[in-house]
Amino acid sequence: MDQLNMFGESGISTGLPDDLVAYTPQLFTNTESAHYLQKFIATIPWEQRTVVMYGKPVITPRLTAWFGDSGKNYAYTGTRFQPHPWTPELLAIKERIEPLAHIRFNSVLLNYYRDGNDSVAWHSDNETELGKQPIIASVSFGQVRKFDIRHKKDHDRKYAIRLENGSMLLMKGDLQQHWEHRIAKSTTPLKPRINLTFRIIV
Repeated sequence: MDQLNMFGESGISTGLPDDLVAYTPQLFTNTESAHYLQKFIATIPWEQRTVVMYGKPVITPRLTAWFGDSGKNYAYTGTRFQPHPWTPELLAIKERIEPLAHIRFNSVLLNYYRDGNDSVAWHSDNETELGKQPIIASVSFGQVRKFDIRHKKDHDRKYAIRLENGSMLLMKGDLQQHWEHRIAKSTTPLKPRINLTFRIIV
């Protein structure tokens, strides 16, 4: 059974402010998505890093890699990433999404969720390098995963989005300033998923 079918065809729980996100399903075909998924699993120099969460070192429950323009380093939870050079595949995806985002991205963080045990905890992408109101384009290939959003000061204000194969979620406005998001672990057996978050390092 497909995960999270309670969200219906739209894939988004009702009431999520449209000034915070824009969701585009099926931006990439199933054939394209399958190609990128397998290509990235096989060729990206994946790392499992140790980051600082709540003052303690934690091994990230997923694999990551950082690509981008030369010199666009990125610091995240006590770890500094130096970018690998763009690959033809990453550049092709970037060129596909930039007209929709109306902006040019200079870097991308790749996350490899190998199964339902891989996750990312509640957080905001509010690092200084990203600016005050960062625009981040999140592209997903592979397994559908639930993307949870909650308000930082009022956890009863929460929403969810099914991040489908070949989709793009554009995060914008005050999302990173006033909200946080996560990909939770799942007890249901899940297949691999790769997520690319295109960013601008200012």
